[in-house]
Amino acid sequence: MASSDKLEVVERDVNEKEKKEEGEDKGGFIDKVKDFIHNIGEKIEEAVGFGKPTADVTGIHIPSINLHKADIVVDVLVSNPNPVPIPLIDINYLVESDGRKLVSGLIPDAGTIHAHGSETVKLPVTLIYDDIKSTYNDIKPGSIIPYRIKVDLIVDVPIFGRLTLPLEKTGEIPIPYKPDVDLEKIHFERFSFEETLAILHLKLENKNDFDLGLNDLDFEIWLSDVSIGGADLNQSTKIAKNGISYIDVPITFRPKEFGSALWDMIRGKGTGYSIKGNVNVDTPFGAMKLPITKEGGTTQLKKNKEDGNDDEDDEVIVLLSLLTLFIIYVSMFSFTL
Repeated sequence: MASSDKLEVVERDVNEKEKKEEGEDKGGFIDKVKDFIHNIGEKIEEAVGFGKPTADVTGIHIPSINLHKADIVVDVLVSNPNPVPIPLIDINYLVESDGRKLVSGLIPDAGTIHAHGSETVKLPVTLIYDDIKSTYNDIKPGSIIPYRIKVDLIVDVPIFGRLTLPLEKTGEIPIPYKPDVDLEKIHFERFSFEETLAILHLKLENKNDFDLGLNDLDFEIWLSDVSIGGADLNQSTKIAKNGISYIDVPITFRPKEFGSALWDMIRGKGTGYSIKGNVNVDTPFGAMKLPITKEGGTTQLKKNKEDGNDDEDDEVIVLLSLLTLFIIYVSMFSFTL
């Protein structure tokens, strides 16, 4: 038993040694085949001129931005070193902020990159602010948030097959908030039964975390639900982030068209007013057209004691009173007739 057991052990050792040597020979052969194929591939690549394409994000533009959405265009420069065109099969993109997805998408059949050429592929992305604010409550209007754009370009290259070129770019994007507008006071410059010139002193408050460069203002104003006209002002001024700016806007109107509202102002009772319009501003993120609205405001005529022109203001008030009484009288007389 002992001898046969020892023989069995020897035979087993011999078999395992033979198998090991056979495996090593087989593994070495496979490695040699792999190396040979790799060398052949490199020779073909060198001879034919095939290579892996490269890509880079060269720019990010915001051609349009308002209170509702931001249109973003990502410029991706793709270079093809190969002697044949290569197709862009798919483009996957993801826009995130602090690890949270803002928007993602897929663009299929994105085009072809010419042989031995470089082309800029424009990737359009749209951020809908309502979707962002409804998903993430901590993202407030007027704030600036960081973003990261991730792009995967999937190309089909001879010899190499399908390749994925990953790209990334970071930056900042605003969540715009419309400015607040108030009518501080009205200063009357010229009076006429048919036409009166007044200066509206407007206060604009910027509730954004970035500066606004005011280039243009257009609006219409109502006193006691009667439109006294509008204005289109070309006045450049800067409203600092979370700051306030004052502008003077000239406006002409016909007093006889709203009679009693002016009378209430003169008596110090005040009258309701509304403003609707738009401001065109420059921002660090591009030009924007933002709406301005004010509903249910109240204004009245007051003496401007700060200017030290009490006598002049008294004369203005008397003149306005007489003018208003005249308007009311004419209106009543016309009605009687």
